[in-house]
Amino acid sequence: MNICMFTNTYLPHVGGVAKSVACFEQDLRNLGHAVLVVAPTFPGMPENEDQARVLRVPAIQNFNGSDFSAGIPTPFLIAQKMDDFTPDIIHSHHPYLLGDAAMRVAGRRSLPIVFTHHTLYEEYTHYVLSSKTMKNFVTRLSTAYANCCTGVIAPSRSIADLIRSRGVTVPVYVIPTGIDCDAFQKGDGRRFRKAMGIPENIDLIGHVGRLAPEKNLGFLCEAVKMYLGQNKKAHFLVVGDGPDLKRIKKSFDDDHLGKRLIAAGKKTGNELIDAYCAMDLFVFSSLSETQGLVVAEAMAAGKPVIALDAPGVREVVSDNENGRLLPADASAGDFSDAMAGFFMKPDVKPIWAQNALSMAHRFDRVKMTGKLSALYEQMTTCELKPSGDQPGLVGAWEVLVHGLKTEWELLSSKIEAIAESISGQDKH
Repeated sequence: MNICMFTNTYLPHVGGVAKSVACFEQDLRNLGHAVLVVAPTFPGMPENEDQARVLRVPAIQNFNGSDFSAGIPTPFLIAQKMDDFTPDIIHSHHPYLLGDAAMRVAGRRSLPIVFTHHTLYEEYTHYVLSSKTMKNFVTRLSTAYANCCTGVIAPSRSIADLIRSRGVTVPVYVIPTGIDCDAFQKGDGRRFRKAMGIPENIDLIGHVGRLAPEKNLGFLCEAVKMYLGQNKKAHFLVVGDGPDLKRIKKSFDDDHLGKRLIAAGKKTGNELIDAYCAMDLFVFSSLSETQGLVVAEAMAAGKPVIALDAPGVREVVSDNENGRLLPADASAGDFSDAMAGFFMKPDVKPIWAQNALSMAHRFDRVKMTGKLSALYEQMTTCELKPSGDQPGLVGAWEVLVHGLKTEWELLSSKIEAIAESISGQDKH
C-alpha cells in the first residue's frame, strides 16, 4: 500500500508528533508499505535525505519565536509528487497548513483520509494570539476538520472521548504511538551519568520534553526546587530544548540551585534512552498532552512517574502503583511532597518500577503499527472512488466535483469555526 503522511513537524524537530510520524513511518515500511512524508524544511535536516521518501516544502522557520516551521503552500510541487507516488490513502497529522494540503489531495484524488488528533490545539494559541476567542476558534477548527475526514485517530481513550464530546461524528480509533520496550531495557544509566559528570550516589529527578510554555514547566520547577531544598543530594535533570530553557535556568540560579540543575539539551537514540535510565524518578506536569509519550517512555526504562492528572497521562500513570497521579489543581507543595514520599520509601521503588515496565508493554510498537496498518486496509476497502469504466470527461468531471467539494468543506469549516467561537457556543 502507498501511504502519504502530511505533517507540520518532522525530524530533526524533537517533539511528540515528529517522533510519532517517524516511528510509524519506519515500522510501516518494515511491514512492506511504501510511505511518503510531506513535511516542512527544518534547520539541521540531513542533506542526503531520501527524496523518494520525504518531500520537503518551503517553510518559515521559528514561526512567531517558536521552534516550529510553518510550511508555505506549494500545490504544484505536491501535485507533481502525488502523480509520481500514486497514494492509496492520505494520513494528515494536523488540521491546518499541510493539513489543508492533505485534505485537498485526498479530495481531488477521491482517496480516504485519516487525521490523527495529536494535540490539544487550544493550548498552543499563545504562539499566535492568546485569547478565549482564539482558543474557541482552534477547537472548532480541529473538530470541523476531523468531520471532513474518513476517520480520526486519537492517541488515547480520554482524547477520543473529548473530541467526541466536542462534536466529532466520524469514526474515532484509539491508536497510541508505540514504544520499543526492548531498546529501553538495554539503556545504560551509569554511562549517561558518567558522561554528564553526575555522581552515582545522588537522587536524580528527571524530565524530558520540549521546554515551552504549554508544558506547565513553571509549576514543575517550583515543585522540584521545593524538594531540592529538603534533599541536599538530589539533582534535577532536564532533557530537551525550547523557548523556556533560559527562564528555567534563571529560576534555579535565582534560588541558588543552579549547580543542581543539569540541562542536558536535546538527546535522541541511545543517548536519550540512557538519560531515562539514569533517572531515579520521572516528573511531568503538562496538562496539554494527548498521550504523554515521554511518560510511557520513562516507564519503558522502568522509572516511576509523578504527574498531574491530564488526558493521556491518566491512562499511563496509576496512583500508588507505578507512581503518583496528582489532581490537576494540585499545588507545587503537593507535588514536592509526592517526590519526598517516594524517596523516603525505598522499598516502593522496585515495585513501582516493575509496574511501570508492565504498563509500557501495553504500548508495544509492533502491535500499534499493526493496528494502524489494519485501519488503512479497512479504509481503502470501504472508500468510494470514481468508477474505472467511466473514461474521459465523465471521470474528469467526477474528480473536479470531488475537488470543489473539498475546497468548500475547508472554507465552510473555517467560517463555521470563526462564527461559533465568537458567539461563545463552545462549551468545552
